[in-house]
Amino acid sequence: MTTVPTEVVDTVVIGLGPGGEAAANKLARAGRTVIGVEGHLVGGECPFYACVPTKMMIRAANTLAEARRIPLLAGTATVHPEWGKVAARIRDDATHDWHDTAAVRRLTESGARVVRGWGRLTGPGEVTVDTGNGGTRFVAESAIVLGPGADPVVPRIPGLARAGYWTSRDAAAATELPASLLILGGGPVACEFAQIFARFGCAVTMLVRSRLLSREEPEAGAVLAEVFADEGIRVRTGVSAVRADHSEHGVTLLLSDGDAVRAERLLLATGRRPDLAALGVGAIGLDDRAATVPVDDRMRAADRVWAVGDVTGHGAYTHVALYQSRIAVHDILGYDGERADYRAVPRVIFTDPEVGAVGVTEAQARDAGTPILIGCSSVASSARGWIHRAGNEGLIKLIADRFDEQLIGATSVGPAGGEVLSALALAVHARVPLEQLRSLIYPYPTFQGAIAAALRDLEKADM
Repeated sequence: MTTVPTEVVDTVVIGLGPGGEAAANKLARAGRTVIGVEGHLVGGECPFYACVPTKMMIRAANTLAEARRIPLLAGTATVHPEWGKVAARIRDDATHDWHDTAAVRRLTESGARVVRGWGRLTGPGEVTVDTGNGGTRFVAESAIVLGPGADPVVPRIPGLARAGYWTSRDAAAATELPASLLILGGGPVACEFAQIFARFGCAVTMLVRSRLLSREEPEAGAVLAEVFADEGIRVRTGVSAVRADHSEHGVTLLLSDGDAVRAERLLLATGRRPDLAALGVGAIGLDDRAATVPVDDRMRAADRVWAVGDVTGHGAYTHVALYQSRIAVHDILGYDGERADYRAVPRVIFTDPEVGAVGVTEAQARDAGTPILIGCSSVASSARGWIHRAGNEGLIKLIADRFDEQLIGATSVGPAGGEVLSALALAVHARVPLEQLRSLIYPYPTFQGAIAAALRDLEKADM
């Protein structure tokens, strides 16, 4: 019988994405003996496949779109897309050819130790790491931090494995683009990649079970649907794939309505989910069949166990993981720090126009039984929108508590919609009274001026 080596340490962090990496760094700098466990790349999805690479793609795609607007605004232009320039920038500048040397160095310089492998809870205070050539057991005397992230969901479609597909990771690392692309899904990842690839000349068809951006305000999805139609992106809603086949022409999907669609490539953008069974949460009394690990407002998941990031179910965003990491570290170190408050979590979809949102949607407020006021305005009809002209689609939608007279949700769609959102996020976070928002002097002419128009509409709704 093989004996697994055992080492006693202060803290073990499983998963070194943004939240786990930040926690390991801070705890090590605080003098704790920290083992950081990662089986893939230190830094996680954000720097290698998600936030950074995709926003580089978006920057390039939006530059092409602006160049194509020159005839309407400034003269003449001829545009020749070159995906190789984008792929090279992602490889060389963003990911260093998908090497995490710099991230590992940051951790080791802070005093943490990185162990390559897949960590699994095997008992209270105990983590066993599969390193590929044996394992090591770590006994954590003080804390275990769970930050395993999440993996792309692959739907159970007959024939899918044989037909072949991309996930968002494959799309982010693509060195060449297909002539045609099917995208299964209508959420943020699906919408961003659809517009990126279409602007680089790919024929894109989106297959969406309900509507674009189904978790956001329907008005936001409607704006994108119109923009996508103008850009040649085909969006089919109310359908799902029931079978996949591979042929010399690429991938064919048989749809729930009996139709069939074909393309050279298929991209799955059907969500992400952590594997709690592989994480071994059953060993500490948690349900390993659940979608997430429940945590309290100090990120505590169990006795001497904290969780941060995607696995908590409070938003698969880097900024949420970092926020939770800060709270968890303070609690582990015994500080009387802040408690988690998710009322004003900002979320941005980096399409063109950008979609920014914070707080609750109209549907969520009504489902909760909250009496609300709704105010809307058009970005295109604002002074800045009229000046902007090409690519000026967008809106501001405000959701206010009728009794408290405070914003509880907001959506900002338009050029720099994510930046305009900051004012609305602050208003929701700080519970700024509507009267104060109305009395604020908004600079003219700016896109944020549409906020003032939405507030006036909100006032009419209260009459």
